[in-house]
Amino acid sequence: MRTGNEPLTARSPLRMRFWLSLWGLIWAGFGTAVFSLVGRPGWAAACGVLLLVVAVDMAMILRHLHQGPHYQPGRDIPPYEPDHGGDGRRRPRSG
Repeated sequence: MRTGNEPLTARSPLRMRFWLSLWGLIWAGFGTAVFSLVGRPGWAAACGVLLLVVAVDMAMILRHLHQGPHYQPGRDIPPYEPDHGGDGRRRPRSG
């Protein structure tokens, strides 16, 4: 059922995003260090940029987690407003 306000009430699995960001942060840091040591400055720069992007994303995720249920509502809060009208049946097309 679509209500039309899905972008306003969408939920993001913040804890999963946190762990994936942590994993990406570790690998981007490792890649930056290794490519720097083996003399590949282009790849080291690419991994460094990725490291910065992941760090900013992780900071945003942590900020949203610390803000509480406004950004991560509990299971007792529905992800959308319930349908208040209609019987759920489709009407036949005319024509």
